[in-house]
Amino acid sequence: MTERQKSIVRELEMKNKVSVTNLSRKLKVTPETIRKDLILLEQKKKLRRIHGGAIPYYGLIKEPHFNKKIGISHDQKKRIGEFATTFITDGETIALDVGSTTLHIASSIKDVQNITIVTNSLAAADILNTRLENHLFDGNVIVLGGATNPLQRSVSGSLTNILLENFYFDKAFISCGGINKEGICDFNIDEAAASSIMIKKTRKVFVVSDSSKLNQNALFHIGPFSSIDCVISDVSIPKEWMKDSMINKVEWIKV
Repeated sequence: MTERQKSIVRELEMKNKVSVTNLSRKLKVTPETIRKDLILLEQKKKLRRIHGGAIPYYGLIKEPHFNKKIGISHDQKKRIGEFATTFITDGETIALDVGSTTLHIASSIKDVQNITIVTNSLAAADILNTRLENHLFDGNVIVLGGATNPLQRSVSGSLTNILLENFYFDKAFISCGGINKEGICDFNIDEAAASSIMIKKTRKVFVVSDSSKLNQNALFHIGPFSSIDCVISDVSIPKEWMKDSMINKVEWIKV
């Protein structure tokens, strides 16, 4: 690696996300030069390029630790989560799956009455219970049973799936490890299965996905675009995707 590329890697290690614009300014080179560096570094598996920059390289089958994921695209995820809560209304039953973006939904819910939130995220459940205690919203929180995953602060597995089959939801908010033209996918087969059941048992499905997930593949398929009603993201739908009639039927909201 060149010294400039080493500097890019060091910056990424400190910040978890870098942008072409900031790197160009800091390293005093053109954005095009930075883009070429990012391409080369991605080929060496030193990072993963995303829209406007790069994030750490995790590979296809390795999911980052939950605490690490929270720091990636934090501001974008927070904005997406806050906007997603505007679709939650009084009296609804909501499904909330595992993810750092859905965690921001949990921390933003307020001023709604008599709602029931069902989740397999231990982290989200903890936040929701605190918000209930502080009377920021009114309702119930149901934490699904199952096998725990301490690294992802989640619950999943066959018991979780059996329990989910007994629910009907008004809306589900689904996170993912990747979103591409085939639909949405995730790193963990059990968590992907739980999210798939939430989608099947829901009247309206919202996918919350920041730009770092765009055009990325994880190992396990959650669902196709035909199963999604709305995508909330920090970027617009890729132009090349708009040629697909099925994807065009999905409401895509940039926040």
